[in-house]
Amino acid sequence: MDRASMDLPTKLPGSGARPVWEQWPADQITGALARDVAERLRQAIAQRGQAHLCVSGGKSPAALMSALSGQSLDWSRVQISLADERCVPTDHPDSNAALVRQHLLQGLAAQARFVPMVAQEAEPLPPVQVLADQADRALRALGPADVLILGMGADGHTASIFPGMVQWAQAIDLNGSRACLPVQADCVPAQVPYDRVTQTLAQLLKARHIALPISGADKIDVLQRACGTAELIYPISHVLHQTQAPVAVWMSS
Repeated sequence: MDRASMDLPTKLPGSGARPVWEQWPADQITGALARDVAERLRQAIAQRGQAHLCVSGGKSPAALMSALSGQSLDWSRVQISLADERCVPTDHPDSNAALVRQHLLQGLAAQARFVPMVAQEAEPLPPVQVLADQADRALRALGPADVLILGMGADGHTASIFPGMVQWAQAIDLNGSRACLPVQADCVPAQVPYDRVTQTLAQLLKARHIALPISGADKIDVLQRACGTAELIYPISHVLHQTQAPVAVWMSS
């Protein structure tokens, strides 16, 4: 398959990080990324006997999850986790766990082991701090992700690390001891007004490989600004301006 021509930076200003930039035609990128992720999972299984795939929620990842579910590999050796979750029951329409079950844990991938961040099936849910503590323990038990598929919002947030959030300093602290933090609803988008739990930047960057699919002119504009800003005001900048974890940015033309 042919990659589209691209004019993208090979190195971020003021950073030693060198993300890989992948640009594909819109009708090819989902399949190409699914094959890339599947191959990395196969390599992890060959090297360590199992693989850990961490995915992000929202609306954008559904097509990629469906494409991944049809990839041929030993899914019984794959553990799946989430980068963040809304504090809602597992069958709620806005639950990231529900998205995973509907689109990823299908077909061949139904054999994978899914570890949700919020496991409760009905209201009332425990307080967000309790949910964050539970998720923190579960993430530590899983260990680093072999592949982490991140997303980015139009405000530059990633996982549920938002600009200006109360826990900002703790969320981006690379030396922090937490794998997961609670996020209050007052800093999240109004259309999904729930408390959340999110992996911290320190936990996200433990991943052996990070894939960041980006589409849409508004998000590409934010990504370009995040690449160039020295103040790192966008949460996604902290993923791009680092040397700990390899990052591949996947963009559709």
